[in-house]
Amino acid sequence: MTVRVRIAPSPTGFLHVGNARAALFNWLYARHTGGTFILRIDDTDPTRSEKEYEDDVLVGLEWMGLDWDEGVEVGGPHGTYRQSDRLDRYAEVAGHLLATGDAYYCFCTPAELDERRKEAQAQGRPPGYDGRCRVLDPAESVRREEQGEAAVVRLAVPRPGVTVFEDIVRDEVRFDHGSIDDFVLVRSDGSPTYHLASTVDDIDYGITHVVRGEDLLSSTPKHILLTLAMRGSVPTYAHLPLLFGPDGKKLSKRHGDVSLKAYRQGGYLPEAMFNYMCLLGWSYEAETTVFTRDQAIERFDLAAVSKNAAVFDPEKLEWMNGVYIRGLDPADFVDRAIPFVEDELGRELSGAEREQFAGLGPLVQERVKLLTEVPRMMSFIFDVAFSYDEKSWRKVMEAETTPDARDSYRLAVRKLLEAAIDRLTAVGEWEAAAIEAALRAMLDELDLKAGKGLQPIRVATTGSAVSPPLFETLEVLGREVTLDRLQAARTRL
Repeated sequence: MTVRVRIAPSPTGFLHVGNARAALFNWLYARHTGGTFILRIDDTDPTRSEKEYEDDVLVGLEWMGLDWDEGVEVGGPHGTYRQSDRLDRYAEVAGHLLATGDAYYCFCTPAELDERRKEAQAQGRPPGYDGRCRVLDPAESVRREEQGEAAVVRLAVPRPGVTVFEDIVRDEVRFDHGSIDDFVLVRSDGSPTYHLASTVDDIDYGITHVVRGEDLLSSTPKHILLTLAMRGSVPTYAHLPLLFGPDGKKLSKRHGDVSLKAYRQGGYLPEAMFNYMCLLGWSYEAETTVFTRDQAIERFDLAAVSKNAAVFDPEKLEWMNGVYIRGLDPADFVDRAIPFVEDELGRELSGAEREQFAGLGPLVQERVKLLTEVPRMMSFIFDVAFSYDEKSWRKVMEAETTPDARDSYRLAVRKLLEAAIDRLTAVGEWEAAAIEAALRAMLDELDLKAGKGLQPIRVATTGSAVSPPLFETLEVLGREVTLDRLQAARTRL
């Protein structure tokens, strides 16, 4: 048997990290077994489905390197792989189920259902649908529906009964049919429900394994019953543990970003996101947290997925991203970081600026965890409207709190900058080693430690107390710009 798995997001919002994790586990299982990974778009809700969200799904999966073998855009033997193009097929199946007696028309109005639900709750009975229309004569039901009376189509759940299935992750799972009402397959407007459309697609597309979140576990007995009513083959199920935040509560916006788009745009590397998401319910081995894509494919096993909730910890993800950034080839780092710098500046870098960036790239690479941190550390080189970070200025250039002490401190800093100007003006070859020698000689002469003596020079030339290593930075800035900025800071003091 060839494994066939699918991911079937609804384009009603940006791709959630939980859905991205489900896509990853499906993809890994397909690649590990030599199976087929399918991307289907469940867009039967026209009022909420938007092209923007479908595009976000495609971009997000491509960004993570999750290529699909069949599905939207790449094609395959099942049409467009969009549910909105299969409405006739769902109506055909519903009609067949009505003809065989496995489904029936229900004419109960929403108001009637709500009243009976409240009555059941008051009496301590299950609030699900009570099956009132199930006993109607089928011919009479067809006549009423053909005359235009509003009706939904419900599955006639076998009673009594129990649905039992072996879940790869959760082992044996049992649902008594007493807890499953005759659920709706087709709404009164003729549109299919999720249960009908998803199950029909899984049967038609030959899905062998349904790998999805634990939040859909209660839907599984309904899908199995519907599959049996259609005389289809029941797939194997694997329900993945839910994602929780570090506080032990279900992952939500209160824990920070929950869309994959936010991490794509937030300076994370796809390799780091891939690696980290692998660990959300599965582990490569106890001692190993950083591993390659090929290693994950080789080792992945759905049977090894944990039953316990997985914790999505942004701090751990950021740490891992830093590990991957430091592991990049320096030229690759520069290529990946430049778009973030250009986005911050609102323009493209010139060839000369790219060379400057490449000169400092390896030094910046060692100091950032996110690519979005790069512009802050590099903008002083490219930003024509050079400015100071006021917090850095106050802390380093003024420091003291009382007016008299501050004036005295500022005078000392101004003299330091004057000395730096004199020393750097006299440097012969403008390179980091010569710059360092000149400034350290100055510190010895002024009897200053490096931390106290070099920070004012850093703020004066970069605008911030945080920057790449100072001597290499000054080399890239060039003599003229360095001296101009030192002079401007001296004047401001």
